[in-house]
Amino acid sequence: MLLRSLMFPALCLLAVPFITLLLVTPWHHFALAYGDARAVWTSLSLSLLSLPLIVILGTPVSLWLANTRSSWRFGIEIGLLIPLLTPPLAMGILLVAAYGPYGTLGEIIARLGVNLTNTPAAFILAQLYAALPFYVLMARNAFEAVPTAVTEVAETLGANRWQLFWRLSLPLARRGLLNSLSLAWARALGEFGIVMIFCYFPQGIPVKLYVNLQNGGVEAVYTLLWILLLTSLPLPLWCFYRSRKP
Repeated sequence: MLLRSLMFPALCLLAVPFITLLLVTPWHHFALAYGDARAVWTSLSLSLLSLPLIVILGTPVSLWLANTRSSWRFGIEIGLLIPLLTPPLAMGILLVAAYGPYGTLGEIIARLGVNLTNTPAAFILAQLYAALPFYVLMARNAFEAVPTAVTEVAETLGANRWQLFWRLSLPLARRGLLNSLSLAWARALGEFGIVMIFCYFPQGIPVKLYVNLQNGGVEAVYTLLWILLLTSLPLPLWCFYRSRKP
């Protein structure tokens, strides 16, 4: 009973903004502003491209970190923590310095005919920097939870690395991987700071929310805010539901 009473203040605190949103939304003229539809398309289409890239790039790293005893592990984990802990605005500036038209890598890439500033490719790159470290570190924890005794027995029975991954590690780490996937989606779709600095155009939902807020005040953002919630929450909630199933 005491524990429940202690839980109540925290739950109420978290619920207040969403209840307020329900009450203050102008439902009588609930409509998108100019450019909102394009922002929704930009965020959803490019996030659906960046998420598979995050999984493809991050899963081998997380699996290696979970299983290795190499002395390189600590250094690689620090390398993952640095972009994760760097403030988003600072990371955006670093990306401009590295990949911008006057950056060292940016000049080399520009000579190949690729522009990584204010393009869809830049948008995806910004999402990768925002979400990839979160996915790798959470997926590492998921793979570390797989009992080593199970994989050792499978190896003695002749299972190769590919079979160990698909038939043992992946199913046994499913819950943690689903949580990793949900966090990566939320980070990629909702990232503002890095995208704002590195890729102002094409405008996704978070940047368009900021523009609407500056131009029309808080009442001009409620419709797009609802769309952001309705597009960002279903996948994490589904992952949470699937992770809870035995």
